[in-house]
Amino acid sequence: MYDLVEPIGLVPYFADESDEALMALGLRNPWDAYFAGRAAPFGRSVPAEVVHAVFYNFAPGEVARHIPRVWELTTPEAALAARERGCVAGMRRILGELADDPRVGRAADGLLKAATSAPAGGRPLYAALRTVPVPDEPVARLWHAATLLREHRGDGHTVALLAEGIGGTEAHVLHALSIDLPAEKFGRVWHLPAAQLAAVIDGMRARGLVGSDGWLTSDGRAAKERVESLTDQLAEAPYAALAPAELEGLITDLEPISAKFRATFPM
Repeated sequence: MYDLVEPIGLVPYFADESDEALMALGLRNPWDAYFAGRAAPFGRSVPAEVVHAVFYNFAPGEVARHIPRVWELTTPEAALAARERGCVAGMRRILGELADDPRVGRAADGLLKAATSAPAGGRPLYAALRTVPVPDEPVARLWHAATLLREHRGDGHTVALLAEGIGGTEAHVLHALSIDLPAEKFGRVWHLPAAQLAAVIDGMRARGLVGSDGWLTSDGRAAKERVESLTDQLAEAPYAALAPAELEGLITDLEPISAKFRATFPM
């Protein structure tokens, strides 16, 4: 299900229409658009420190460069509407004629049933997004359901990282090294000052996660595997609401839809 849902959940980050719709509100750059669109379900009163804690994997100070400044330029309500509008436009461009196929409506309904069935306890971003009204239009409903499931999984991933003692920036280093990419080349941390990134890696080396050669040790790879395994386990709950036949039908409907996005996005 991750392989089927994740490509749809990535629409705000890889389809230009989402950023364009948000920046048309007066936001300054794509990172303004990111934080306004993703943090909007919390409203304007939640401070940067809380958003930083929930998003978990941004370096210190990164969230504060955008929150609460974005709420001086627009409102959470406008950001939510623009994000949905842009994502639907991007999805329609990518899906083409498939956007109006009955499979999209069926997939939206099935995915929404799963997405709204899980307990929200301990999942702040998922819980906040659950308060957002569900769109009526099938493409919008499909995107909304996929986003709910992506944030549900993301909240669980944070739990898994915390259980393993992996910090936010460390999570990026762990992932980069697990795919044999030097941390300083990884897109989410390459911009950090060299000394700051080196200090993170040194801390992981002191705990036996990174070796003297700069790559993951066997303990580091085992930690990564435990994080991913627990993340998967914690992401199962929504699908328990679907009968086996419903889940099978949902998979069948989602496969051609997800294939369109996987062929478009750099996954």
